[in-house]
Amino acid sequence: MSKTSTQYDQAAAQCRDLFTKKLKDYGSSWRIMRSRSVTDQIFIKANRIRSIEIKGVTKVDEGIRSELIGIVNYGIIGLIQLEKGISDEDDMTNDEVIALYNSLLQQAKDLMMNKNHDYDEAWRSMRTESYTDLILMKIKRTKQIEDNQGVTLASEGIDANYFDMINYAIFGLIKMEENS
Repeated sequence: MSKTSTQYDQAAAQCRDLFTKKLKDYGSSWRIMRSRSVTDQIFIKANRIRSIEIKGVTKVDEGIRSELIGIVNYGIIGLIQLEKGISDEDDMTNDEVIALYNSLLQQAKDLMMNKNHDYDEAWRSMRTESYTDLILMKIKRTKQIEDNQGVTLASEGIDANYFDMINYAIFGLIKMEENS
């Protein structure tokens, strides 16, 4: 499991690096996004991955890796929005955003490590296309919960689905690295 932890950290570092660069370019302009919009952004990225997997080609010069990184980063944005609420202003400093990003990414990793222990690293035997399908399923679940104003009867909430999407995307990044 130490290999998984190291690989997770390496993939997470790629995501954090791009997030930090875009934060410097754009600030926290995404703070205006409602949860539903964040979920739709993740959907766009996951749907594009599925399209590329099915068609086998891409006409835009960004591949699956960049979309997986986007899913991780929008997943973190979604978690921040759930925690802080939406804002019409850039109401957080870059340092505050990065600290929250790091905390939420650590929570995602901790969750993954606990599940990974219980499931005995089953994700390593899965096909990469399954990560895409699971992310899309989590998006559908999230949209249903959002349509129900966040009320669930027996299910985890939106945050749990965002955490799972983040972790499936990181699994995809790890597998891509292993296969390159």
